[in-house]
Amino acid sequence: MKPITILSGVAAPLPMTNVDTDVIIRIEHLSQCPQDQLGAWAFAPLRFKADGTENPDFVLNQPGWRGASMLVAGPNFGCGSSREHAVWALQGMGISCVIAPSFGDIFRSNCFQNGVLPVQLEATAAKRLLDHLETRHRHGEPVRITVDLETQTVQWPGGETLGFNIEASRRRALMQGLDEIGSTLTHARQIAAWQASDRLARPWIWPTPAP
Repeated sequence: MKPITILSGVAAPLPMTNVDTDVIIRIEHLSQCPQDQLGAWAFAPLRFKADGTENPDFVLNQPGWRGASMLVAGPNFGCGSSREHAVWALQGMGISCVIAPSFGDIFRSNCFQNGVLPVQLEATAAKRLLDHLETRHRHGEPVRITVDLETQTVQWPGGETLGFNIEASRRRALMQGLDEIGSTLTHARQIAAWQASDRLARPWIWPTPAP
């Protein structure tokens, strides 16, 4: 994963509650589509009409927001069934950060595991940001916002600074570009030392390698 410290980009407003993982990526694409092609099908129920053409009303299809790198959504984003593909699909269409007042627990965990930053703002602060983005959207004015993981703040031009909190271990892993395996391997020397001492103390625990 790429280390994350500061993210800056156009934020697309998605004022919907309970956007589930089946909306983010439909189940039929889970086995039929390689990981690096999932972005083409992200938000398919919202992006496309029944005839397969683009829905011009969907924000990510509109000039100025096509290619946005951040989403600001309503409560319980990423709820529903467990599928890591939902995070991969967002990454595939260029989304590196999702801001919402709450997330589905498994989706949020998958974000950390794959280098997407889930920013959980207090409900009233999240609404102020979303309202601002919606107002600017109605006027055809994209807004670039900045998320600083080190200071745990969200800022936008002329706006207030909003704070958020992420567990220290997860924040540190994102800033170092590490998933859980990578974080564990930072302790490789200590692990190897413990294994060596335990082999001496309890040799019967360790299987003998096959000849």
